[in-house]
Amino acid sequence: MNHFSDLLAAVSGGTDPGPFALVRRAEADQVELFTGPVRTVDRLAEIPLPDDAPGPRTLALVPYRQITERGFACVDDGAPLQCLLVTGHERVGLTEALAALPDAPVRTVDAAFDVSDDEYAATVGRVLAEEIGRGEGANFVIHRTLTATVQGSPLAAALAALRRLLLRERGAYWTFVVYTGDRVLVGASPERHVSVDDGLVMMNPISGTFRHAGAAPDRAALLRFLADQKEVEELYMVLDEELKMMATVAEHGGQVVGPYLKEMSHLAHTEYLLAGRGSRDVREVLRETMFAPTVTGSPMENACRVIARHEHTGRRYYAGVLALLGHDDAGRQTLDAPILIRTAEISLTGALRVPVGATLVRHSTAAGEVAETHAKAAGVLAALGLGPQAHGAGRGTTVRLADDPAVRAALAARNAPLSRFWLDQRAPGAAALPGLAGRTALIVDGEDTFTGMLAHQLRALGLAVTVRPWSAPGQPDDHDLVVVGPGPGDPGSGTEPKMLALRGLLAGLLTAGRPVLAVCLGHQLLAGLLGLPLHRRAAPYQGLQREVQVFGTPRRVGFYATFTARADSDRLESGYGPVELARDATDGAVHALRGAGFAGVQFHPESVLSPDGLAVLAELLGRLLPAAPTPVPTGFTGAGPSVPGAA
Repeated sequence: MNHFSDLLAAVSGGTDPGPFALVRRAEADQVELFTGPVRTVDRLAEIPLPDDAPGPRTLALVPYRQITERGFACVDDGAPLQCLLVTGHERVGLTEALAALPDAPVRTVDAAFDVSDDEYAATVGRVLAEEIGRGEGANFVIHRTLTATVQGSPLAAALAALRRLLLRERGAYWTFVVYTGDRVLVGASPERHVSVDDGLVMMNPISGTFRHAGAAPDRAALLRFLADQKEVEELYMVLDEELKMMATVAEHGGQVVGPYLKEMSHLAHTEYLLAGRGSRDVREVLRETMFAPTVTGSPMENACRVIARHEHTGRRYYAGVLALLGHDDAGRQTLDAPILIRTAEISLTGALRVPVGATLVRHSTAAGEVAETHAKAAGVLAALGLGPQAHGAGRGTTVRLADDPAVRAALAARNAPLSRFWLDQRAPGAAALPGLAGRTALIVDGEDTFTGMLAHQLRALGLAVTVRPWSAPGQPDDHDLVVVGPGPGDPGSGTEPKMLALRGLLAGLLTAGRPVLAVCLGHQLLAGLLGLPLHRRAAPYQGLQREVQVFGTPRRVGFYATFTARADSDRLESGYGPVELARDATDGAVHALRGAGFAGVQFHPESVLSPDGLAVLAELLGRLLPAAPTPVPTGFTGAGPSVPGAA
């Protein structure tokens, strides 16, 4: 059916209206109706995108299991990748839509979480101890699902829930119902995963959860939340992780804009906007950004392993995306893809699933993360009659705390410690060191795509850069510099294939006298080869910024590490010559080392948490590649964050 009124009449009369989607995008004053047949495909590259006319052409429902396209682990539940081929597109005014949508109560029975509060709390404890505590990553998102049974027509229930969400849930990026003929999804997702318009790629990392009941705004409580170190670090970590993705899909990486406050009926989040110019096919953009760290964790590949180890069940569409693909009037591809969170899935027999997750970081508590799952589910559960409506929720009825000067100042202050490399506009060549022109670098990825951000910084300094996985590094001798990059895991392992391969690569480079730079995991392995003992830190350094001495100069840099090398003096005699060490004065942790033709840093110079990272890289390159001059770039200047001008 191609008309809104006909669709509603069919549902009311118990007739199948055929596949459709009703979507309100952001704060639009209209709802869009998309109709057409549904096709199931196996891979993102197979999503149809005809170019015979401008406008939206396909709405794809992408399940979490598509992560296997990137070779990442998941519990495969068989949820299909379904594509609604848009043959009808109608716009309905929001007021008209609200007047026409059913206003009947949604009735459900047997509502319960599949994982109890106590069981979920125990899982949180295990992940903190066994994964973050053992160096497997900085943060992980573990989900659970509320299940129930809808009484009556699933489509009528979904449309009634949509009406309530349109009326009462504010701040959503997409508010929607999607019916494929064999399932219904209804939700209000706060988060853009990725969009492409006029060649501008944008991502929108959201993290940090301020819980409230929708009552009168509590300014003092919000300001305390904005100052909470756990919430601040959680947002920084997902910002770093999405910058890794932008490093792949945008030619010059992403420019950071924000942060902002996203206010919803039951909670508020902090968020950034990332923007960069790209030319990839939008289906490739989808593939390279599967899936947001805000619903998986970091580093991404290992986060997927951790999720599979601890969740034991498939995620179906939770953490996947809805993706609207099309062309603009000039024939350029377009993409708009919200993350599938705050979303209910209803089967044709009435089986209801509302999945929800919490982000676990080193500061997490089991009780706090249990409460976060309840808060995140509250909006869609209220729309389904499974929870109370937020007090005062509704269109135009709530004071915006985001406009408060103190709140805006607190948000702006979050950028003060961050790297200007990612915050400012970057003119190509502005930071290039003339001595690096024509030189090449190979970055060997240890399963952490921080290597993409590192590649952008090395290119900014003037190097031509190639990134390859640890399992297939190619020929190191073909490059002027080899960078052995970061990754998760225990650097002391004598059996893990990745550690054996990277250790062997480093040993060969040292023996041959080839210039080598080692970062994080690479630094730990290099330190071990030089004879330094490796230790697990008592508390993980995950997403932690510190000012440390780096060869006599104070540098503010970001750490993502659980292990460290330690030394008792500032110099070491090794089988590869004398080594200078930059140590921590309190515990002897080796933050950096350098010798003839090699250097290592435990921190991440490429991280948004490393405002001095580019200067450190420039200094090290000046020694590793002797023809390079040693002047240190002091940073970048420009007109400030401006999305339209993003590099």
